[in-house]
Parts: sequence; C-alpha cells; structure tokens
Amino acid sequence: MGRVLLITGSTGIAEATALQASQRGDSIFVISRHESHCLDLCTRLRDAGYCACNLTDEHGVQDALSACLNRFGAIDAVFNVAGISGRSFGDGPLHECSTEGWTVTLDSNVKSMFLVCRGVLKYWIGAGRGGTILNLSSVLAFSPQAQHFATHAYAASKGAIVSMSLAMAAYYAPQKIRVNVIAPGLVRTPMTGRAQTNPELMDFMAHKQPLSSGMLEADDIALASLFLLGEESRHITGQVLAVDGGWTVSG
Repeated sequence: MGRVLLITGSTGIAEATALQASQRGDSIFVISRHESHCLDLCTRLRDAGYCACNLTDEHGVQDALSACLNRFGAIDAVFNVAGISGRSFGDGPLHECSTEGWTVTLDSNVKSMFLVCRGVLKYWIGAGRGGTILNLSSVLAFSPQAQHFATHAYAASKGAIVSMSLAMAAYYAPQKIRVNVIAPGLVRTPMTGRAQTNPELMDFMAHKQPLSSGMLEADDIALASLFLLGEESRHITGQVLAVDGGWTVSG
C-alpha cells in the first residue's frame, strides 16, 4: 500500500518526483502558488489532491495541510521543493543585493519551509507517529561558484535550510521523525531557464558537472529523493546528499 506524500511545488523537481512516486503507488498532495500548474500535474497522477496557496502565508499553509488530511486522512512524508531564484528581485553579490531581493528570497525559500515543517511536525507529534521530511537545498549552500552564481541571498537561504534540517533531525529522531536534505547541482527546470540559454554557462557546466556532461535532469533528483523519502532509508537522518554531477569536486 502506498504512502501519502505531500510535495510543495508543481514543476521541475517537484513534478518529476510526484510522477515517479505516483507510479510507485503513492498518493500525492501538491501545494503550490499556481493553481493551473497544480491542476495540470494532478491530472497526470494516479491519486492526487492539491491546494493552491502562498507558502509564505501562515494561514494558507495551515489550510493546505488541513486539506491534505481531509483528502487522505494522513501525511506520511513531506518533500519541500518550492522555492525561487531572487535575481529578478535584486539578489546578487552581497554589496549589490537589494533589501527586497534578500527578504523575498529568504521568505520564499526558508520561511515557506519552516511553516510547512512546523505544521506537519505538530500533526505527527499530536498523532504520536513518525514521519519523513526531505528538504531541498543546493550545492551553492556549501560549494560556491563566483563567476556565474553570485546570488548571495539564494546561497544564504539554502545554507539556512541545511542548518535547520540538521537541528530538526537531531531533535525529532527520538519520535521516529527523519529529516534529510538533498542538494542538487544545476538542474534543467523552469527556474533555470536563464542558464539554459547562455552558451558560455552551458560550456562551463559541461566541465563543472562532468558526470552529467552539463545540466542534470529533474528525474535524476527525483530518483535520489524517493530513496530518502522511502522505507529503504529508514535508518538515515540528518544527512545532506549532494546530487550534483560532480560539481563539488570539480574546479
């Protein structure tokens, strides 16, 4: 019998993971800002529900979690994927980063994850049961690249996700609640459209991610994510898995 997997986000890595999990028999609940994206994804899933909301809104997140519980009666695992690049809001090298770029990026990438994690943890603890959380970070949290990826608010947000997740893993392990992090390299998703149209950057990525000969695919991250979300990894918590095509070991 499949699990109930809650996923934030509805495109890219979130979409690929939802599709693979559904094929394996899981029921999927999607939370995303864009209702049209949610609807499109859910029509391709075996058993699914969704709630469109702003993930930085406390009450919206509470309502979304309640909608999932009303639909399926449980939440077994959570994959926090939703996030943004803050470039369009002014993210960049710190001396150039706008206050809006910093605030919007940290709110979208960290506050949203905090709200979802807090809500599901309260549910699991109240129900006296365990669960699994997987949070999406980035190799930029610990392996910076100055030439093409000088977005310091984004890096700070992804580093905060790692720190928060490790603290959670240590605290909630006695309640049989696992928390891990997956940190991808550069992945072909709607959010990386700018990179995909930059020939200089694509040439650079062929060397930076040599195992992938360039950008990773969303399905590559989904495969590793489902391992960390599943029963096969039941003895694993507090770990950060870089799925990066060799990014962190390449110059």
